[in-house]
Amino acid sequence: MLMDETIAAIATPAGEGGVGIIRISGKRALEIGSAVFKAVDGVTLLDRVANSFTYGSIQDQEGVQIDGGLALVMRGPKSFTGEDTVELQGHGGAVVLRRVLRRVLEAGARMAEPGEFSRRAFLNGRMDLTQAEGLYDLIRARSDRAAQVAFEQLDGVLSRSFNELYDAFLVVTANLETTLDFVEDELPDDVFSGIAQKLDDSFRDLDELLETWNEGRLLREGVRVAILGRPNAGKSTLLNALLGFERAIVSEVAGTTRDTIEEQWVLNGIPLRLTDTAGLRVTNCCVEAEGIRRAEAHGEAAELIIYVLDASEPLSTEDQRRLDELPMDRSVVVLNKIDLGQEVQVVDGVAVSLLNRNGLADLKKALIEKLETGAEGTAHAVISERHRALLIQARDEAKQARAYLIENIEQQAALACDHLRSALEHLGHVTGRTYHDELLDNIFSRFCIGK
Repeated sequence: MLMDETIAAIATPAGEGGVGIIRISGKRALEIGSAVFKAVDGVTLLDRVANSFTYGSIQDQEGVQIDGGLALVMRGPKSFTGEDTVELQGHGGAVVLRRVLRRVLEAGARMAEPGEFSRRAFLNGRMDLTQAEGLYDLIRARSDRAAQVAFEQLDGVLSRSFNELYDAFLVVTANLETTLDFVEDELPDDVFSGIAQKLDDSFRDLDELLETWNEGRLLREGVRVAILGRPNAGKSTLLNALLGFERAIVSEVAGTTRDTIEEQWVLNGIPLRLTDTAGLRVTNCCVEAEGIRRAEAHGEAAELIIYVLDASEPLSTEDQRRLDELPMDRSVVVLNKIDLGQEVQVVDGVAVSLLNRNGLADLKKALIEKLETGAEGTAHAVISERHRALLIQARDEAKQARAYLIENIEQQAALACDHLRSALEHLGHVTGRTYHDELLDNIFSRFCIGK
């Protein structure tokens, strides 16, 4: 990927729309923009001031108009990429956007790689890697809470926490390396104990960051919710009721659902992955038995279980056994079909009539209480799986260094420094203080071409 080349791409989603944008970035962005875009006032984009709009036409090589619209000029380093940038804003149609992009490429730009605009923003110091990942999460956010968390990360909240941690480890490493210049028994007794204390303080900050991982995973991937229960208890009806449309087949025939059905749903800003499962019962059918095995597996893996009972009939032995085995800290029991009478009472069970859509508000309230148990009241930046892996590696290296500071410290200080330098390298990979091309490829290749 050559930084001296000027790149271009369609920056708006595919399909029809009121506005479509072609983004051009690089040393020749203004030159290429001027060759393609003709302003009504005759002033070229090369002569425009930064952050200015102008109206005109986009023309092919023969001067024939392709489209009409606006051109936005941004000059580096005060642009998203840190380079001179032009955005051509025309009509949002697939054909016209392709024609404009083709014209820009003919004028000397190169087609951008996925995430290349954001990659250039990182390489030009406009953002670090955690902020770039926050941008990616913001684009993909499926709930208000996930979007707010992603924006906090894009705004640099997480970066500051990582930088403070990195600086703390850097001070410890520098202090320890200073001791290597002294001969044995020249240093005061409290020097190494002070270094060890600073390292212990850094461990607490590191562990606090690690504790945000699960919350981040749930916001990015969605909370896994398994809907379990015996056949005809109303599991598929519940899925349809929560989604607001007929996703699963509902039938009076027991065992209609043989395989799992998964759908995305957002509740109170929390993305959920709802999974409807086969009815739990003893069966001689090998196909149904496989569906039941999968249902039980989903229940074990789920962060939340919704167990549906037919409350109009006395509690069966099978239901009682499964209720006794439920992990109640992550389970909500639904007492369905109360319109036919209620024969079952369960502590904290939610009585509903899914047929009549009665009790759904109480059920959603119960689900929210389970989901938000122990969660922070406000959105805050949280680490990703990549951050977690690097933090664990850094902690392991730092723990090795700490072990050398227990006995024979002066003799083992050099070994402790080696481990602390490795810890710093792992921490540097989080924000991009240290990086390699493979790391950047892994992060930015997930972005769309126009970003």
